Amino acid sequence: MKRNRLSFGIVIAAIAIAIGYGLYSLGAKRAATVSHVPSTATPTSAAPKPVPQTVAEGEAATRRHLANNLKAGDLDPDFARRILYYQDPMNPGQRFDKPGKSPFMDMMLVPVYADADADRGTVTVSPRMQQNLGVRTAPVVEALLSPQVSAVGAIAYNERDLAVVQARANGFVERLHVRASLDRVAAGQPLVDLYVPDWIAAQEEYLAVRRMQGSDLGALVDGARQRMRQVGMSEQQIGLVETTGQPQPRITLTAPIGGVIVELAVREGMTVATGTTLVRINGLSTVWANAEVAESQAALVRPGSRVEAQTAAFPGTTFSGKVQSILPDVNPVTRTLKARIELANPGARLVPGMFASMRFTDARSTKVLQVPTEAVIQTGRRTVVMVAEDGGRFRPVGVEIGIETGGRTEIRRGLEVGQHVVVSSQFLIDSEASLRGFEARAGDAPHAAHDGSKP
Repeated sequence: MKRNRLSFGIVIAAIAIAIGYGLYSLGAKRAATVSHVPSTATPTSAAPKPVPQTVAEGEAATRRHLANNLKAGDLDPDFARRILYYQDPMNPGQRFDKPGKSPFMDMMLVPVYADADADRGTVTVSPRMQQNLGVRTAPVVEALLSPQVSAVGAIAYNERDLAVVQARANGFVERLHVRASLDRVAAGQPLVDLYVPDWIAAQEEYLAVRRMQGSDLGALVDGARQRMRQVGMSEQQIGLVETTGQPQPRITLTAPIGGVIVELAVREGMTVATGTTLVRINGLSTVWANAEVAESQAALVRPGSRVEAQTAAFPGTTFSGKVQSILPDVNPVTRTLKARIELANPGARLVPGMFASMRFTDARSTKVLQVPTEAVIQTGRRTVVMVAEDGGRFRPVGVEIGIETGGRTEIRRGLEVGQHVVVSSQFLIDSEASLRGFEARAGDAPHAAHDGSKP
């Protein structure tokens, strides 16, 4: 009996122990599950900001607070530089006194500091950045300027080399020695034979007086000779009458110069009056070339400038000459002026109507300051060059330019011999200077501006 009770107690105890262990395991699992579930509860108030734990964190927080409240003229604690103003990098022309958001772009305003470069009006570029940008400089030199201009034009007659043959008395054209216009003639070549009836009476009177006997006939002879001059006879014709003692009613008119006949106004058998133009002759020893010069290059061409011309009719041959005048007439369509050039014409090869290309060279006698043309920045509102200084600094300087030729530009004001100007990447440096608000003014160079005379 006692054995049965002991067995029953042992069973009951084992069951209790198992139930307790199961309840313990279940509680532990539930606790682990609850600890891994994220909280979805919404806090009723924001968590307090963490208090800085170190002195460095406290100073940084103070600097950030000050930076957000700095005004123009304050000292930036991060850079220990005075703030001039704030600006939008995309619109640097507008300045602001306080920081904030740009009214133009979705970005914050940036401060502009009063550093050493700003005081000098310069931009500093490190040597490494200069190498990356490919910055190159060239010196300002003083040299003679020889403007060269190219133009085209047409050959024309030299109107200053024109001769007119006229009838000096009423008469008849008995014979023509030339037959058509543009015939070439030589100086002294016969042109027209005229029969002049009015000359016979004057010549007969002169011969009759000479045959008279007496000692006081000098005045009569001179009077008869004067009447022959009045009817149009030349001294040569009068001398022929005196030599031969015979009337000379016919006269042969000759070419006073060599050239071509540009006008033949008579034919055989015609009656001509005193003063009638018979023949016009234009010489060909020199010709005109009317060059069309662009209006923008008219200042580079002056009377007396040397000219070399070439034409397709004679390849490889150069004709030399000089500018006679710049005609006061502008073509409203092509916007060109006409330069009249006198060219030497050996062999009379150049004839009117030929097309010619010309190159003008004007050697100026005075030395001027020159820089490479690529160094000049022209925006329409200003003309600037970037002057290179020591220490990698660059300064925009306003200049007054003059003649541009052969890849070089004359500088009339703003620079001095010995300075160096930037000839590549100058637009990037100028943009940086504009962002910083630097204004380029003529005469900003450290030395006195050059006025074009020798130092």
